[in-house]
Amino acid sequence: MKKLAVVAMGGNALLRDNQVGTIDEQEQNTTDTLENLIFLIREGYDIVITHGNGPQVGNILMRNDAGEEIYGLPQMPLDICVADSQGGIGYMIERMLRNILHKHGIIKEVVTLVTMVLVEENDPAFQKPSKRVGKTYSRMESERIAKEKGWIFQAGGKREDGYRRVVPSPKPIGIINERVIETLARQGNIVVASGGGGVPVYRDEEGRLRPSEAVIDKDLASALLGARIGADEFYILTDVPFVFINYNTPQQEVKEFLNHQDTLAYLEQGMFGEGDMEPKIRACLQFIEKGGEKSVITEAFKLEDRSYGTKITMEYDD
Repeated sequence: MKKLAVVAMGGNALLRDNQVGTIDEQEQNTTDTLENLIFLIREGYDIVITHGNGPQVGNILMRNDAGEEIYGLPQMPLDICVADSQGGIGYMIERMLRNILHKHGIIKEVVTLVTMVLVEENDPAFQKPSKRVGKTYSRMESERIAKEKGWIFQAGGKREDGYRRVVPSPKPIGIINERVIETLARQGNIVVASGGGGVPVYRDEEGRLRPSEAVIDKDLASALLGARIGADEFYILTDVPFVFINYNTPQQEVKEFLNHQDTLAYLEQGMFGEGDMEPKIRACLQFIEKGGEKSVITEAFKLEDRSYGTKITMEYDD
């Protein structure tokens, strides 16, 4: 059986920090990233692509706000906004990838699936909203909106002034159409799925799917998807070529290979940075704990260069 890889495209694979987010910028970044997948395809891998949606869903939420304020249009809930971003980004990835495959003379189908991801209705995260979404407001504006809509706001951090809405980020526990994704991928199709962590839903007492006003960590959802479909390898494409410990200190050290035990120890010591690398590390661990052979964290445009990237396995590679 051919190897199956899940490739999680981070936010910088679509939009870089110094860019405003035009479609031309996003399409070029997407093309540059997807070019790196050609070697996996030539080596015979089946591939599932997941992606982030932070800047894009934030823009959708701001359009929501503008539509309500200027034209009186009703706000769409967060699950609809996530699904909206899945469709738009998935279309862009699919079109760019089809063009790349055509350029390389590779005949493959590409399909994009709007993906629901299951969470627990009573996940503790719903009691502690922490994920910032949407535009930045003044304190007065945030207090008014909180009173009108029941939204929860939080003051910005070191890099951010003003107040932003915060929503829960519950743990993903299932991928609704995982069997469809696996079947399509095993048939040789390239599948784009679980974008932005997936559309969060839960099952009510009667077993019906209900929307959840939340966002799911995209890397955790991607790792869960990989494990559920029996993927062999899991790649997280980000903006650094390696994982570091003691990052940005005189003791900074590159880690090209990590095993499970050492990675857990570094996590407990706070070596990876709580808001950035730590969630990626936890996702990589989750994947190998559930049977995956290898997780890799590498720079979005260096995937093909095997001299880059931190490889995480249960034991060190020989």
